Amino acid sequence: MNVLYLSYDGLTDGLGRSQVLPYIFGLRQLGHQFTIVSFEKQIPFEREEANIQKLVDDMGIRWIPLKYTSSPPVLSTIYDVYQLRKKVERLHSSKPFDIIHCRSYITSLVGLAMKRKHGVKFIFDMRAFYADERVDGKLWNLKNPIFKTVYNYFKKMEIEFLSEADYSISLTSKGKDIIHGWKKIPNQPVDVEVIPCCADLNHFHPSQIDQSLQSNLKTRFGLNEDDFVITYLGSIGTWYLLDEMLDFFKVLLEKRPNSKFLFITTDKPETILIPAQEKRISADRIIISPAKREEVPTFLSLANAAIFFIQPVFSKSGSSPTKHGEMLGMGLPVIANSGVGDVDSIIEDTNSGILVKEFTTEAYEKAVEQIDDLLKIPTETLQAAAQKYYSLDEGVKKYDAVYRSL
Repeated sequence: MNVLYLSYDGLTDGLGRSQVLPYIFGLRQLGHQFTIVSFEKQIPFEREEANIQKLVDDMGIRWIPLKYTSSPPVLSTIYDVYQLRKKVERLHSSKPFDIIHCRSYITSLVGLAMKRKHGVKFIFDMRAFYADERVDGKLWNLKNPIFKTVYNYFKKMEIEFLSEADYSISLTSKGKDIIHGWKKIPNQPVDVEVIPCCADLNHFHPSQIDQSLQSNLKTRFGLNEDDFVITYLGSIGTWYLLDEMLDFFKVLLEKRPNSKFLFITTDKPETILIPAQEKRISADRIIISPAKREEVPTFLSLANAAIFFIQPVFSKSGSSPTKHGEMLGMGLPVIANSGVGDVDSIIEDTNSGILVKEFTTEAYEKAVEQIDDLLKIPTETLQAAAQKYYSLDEGVKKYDAVYRSL
């Protein structure tokens, strides 16, 4: 198939590198032709343009980067959509596409318009419930009439995307079930494939541990053989509950005084250290360090278990934490809260972690009591869980099947 892939996330962003290109590279190897149009932010684009250009050139993929505009709010997005529509029309007129694959809602405005005008096949790769995410994340205040209008518009378009797409992609089975329960979609059940945020399990694998780097990191971080290390991977932004994770760690310290909390993140250390200090957690119990992608498996290998707490709000029903598959791939059991996407069902089905049902001291104490059992889970069980639910190879196969069905 000749595919036009539209992404409002930049390929030079971390998300583009981990959650756009790996799929496209896999699909390219299966014979599909790709043109990618993405919106690039200035600083990462200046830093990574040459690297990404070489990667796509080597795969025979055409990449057209557009400049992302961030202000003023709403109007900047309208302008970006206008620029994208003009670019897509020109591209399609020169060599028509079989499929327009749209990542999330903004680009789907153009994908749906192209389907209606030219009959090109339209894939709505929704990722999560975008408009509700903006509200749940307090980015759109519905008391503001402008944001209320924008929210209502995208909820209306959400139904049109799902109704008219030739195929829709949900990150979670829970999201698919929610969609199929909406009576306002006229032609139910609409075609929805579930493809989570997959992990490259060849990269996130114990075989990728650099023993020399591991030894250096243990020395640099002051880690001893009897330390119990839990780790968090990624930035701490809108959705991740730092205070609650620190509260859990404080309870863990009471039961296991030899515990340390390793944050593998590019966030500023004070973002973590100040809240930790307010909770009277000693700074020598907290380790904060960035890591390059090729170093992440070795950083994760320092830990005995991993943790992430995410706001359990409606919009997160459709979310799939990328870090979950990466942690499992490295053989790390995971401590997570319930109410986020398919995380509950994955952990329960594979016996690969601990679910925290409430953000209370009692719930944290109950979870800490289960840690001895957690550490008995065989590495093979954890890796099998990653393979079952987060395999990049399986994700590529599912996308390929969707393409070929059209």
